[in-house]
Amino acid sequence: MRRALENSEARFQRVVEAAPNAMVMIAESGLIEMVNTQAERLFGYPRSELLGQPVEILVPERFRGHHPGLREAFFGEPRSRAMGAGRDLFGLRKDGSEFPVEIGLNPIEMEEGAMVLSAIVDISDRKHKEQRIEAALKEKELLLGEVHHRVKNNLQIIQSLLYLQASKINDETVTAILMESQNRIKSMALIHQTLYQSKDFERVDFGLFLDTLAPNLVSSYSVDPGRIGLSIDAADVQLPIHVAIPCGLVVNELISNALKHGFPDGQRGHIEVALAREPNDDVVLSVSDDGIGIPDALEIPNADTLGLQMVYLLSEQLRAAMEVRRSAPTRFRLQFPVAA
Repeated sequence: MRRALENSEARFQRVVEAAPNAMVMIAESGLIEMVNTQAERLFGYPRSELLGQPVEILVPERFRGHHPGLREAFFGEPRSRAMGAGRDLFGLRKDGSEFPVEIGLNPIEMEEGAMVLSAIVDISDRKHKEQRIEAALKEKELLLGEVHHRVKNNLQIIQSLLYLQASKINDETVTAILMESQNRIKSMALIHQTLYQSKDFERVDFGLFLDTLAPNLVSSYSVDPGRIGLSIDAADVQLPIHVAIPCGLVVNELISNALKHGFPDGQRGHIEVALAREPNDDVVLSVSDDGIGIPDALEIPNADTLGLQMVYLLSEQLRAAMEVRRSAPTRFRLQFPVAA
């Protein structure tokens, strides 16, 4: 029996010695009972200087105070697990240098009593790669932020130039055209602003965009908010930017048309904008109002107004199926995919 036990321990020692990772076996007292060649190489100590020493010799000094308590906790509930889950662990070489490690703990019953066998892996190379990736991602985020910021600023400059031009013109028709162009540019600038503020350069919070766009349009047409109510339902709808820009311009045109033509002679009413996802992941955009409606004589697909022409062109760009209801209420409904 004694010989069989000795043979078993000898086989165990050979397995530990052949392991590809550093292996350190520690008694409940905290003293090192066994190391393999990989542990000698990793920590820079010859085996003779490690055996019988407290395991804290391999732990950076700033962590040594907590180590005995953690060791006692492990022996109080021994089970195979990773050490320090969620924390950064470091080893200490003989030359005083530190390096990041991952440690697996395995309880072992030996003739001398309970032990813990630690498998230690140097993860310095992985950490360096993670740091390089993190730095590259941060640089990319800063670059994209700067691009979006400059696009938004350039659009705001164009909008200001149109405003200055409009202020020098007395023709009401031309002034109205310039104001509508300002609103379209403001809509695009607002999408970039929403994108920039969200820190997500792939998707726009379209509900947040609409919450800002709609009141701006009401203000730009000098409409009394008490006369024409406005409601928006677009909670938690995120759109890719290649979809958000044409969709934003469609909303801009439809709200503008309702404000200009839907409520003549001081008529009161309500405009409603809704955006929702369908089960098939399509998005449905609906803009409706309870105004006077669209005249039967107006051929909507062939309308010569720039606003409606833009709505049809943008709906084609979105690959949207569009339905139009002329009155009670007037409604434009577009259903389109959001996949790239």
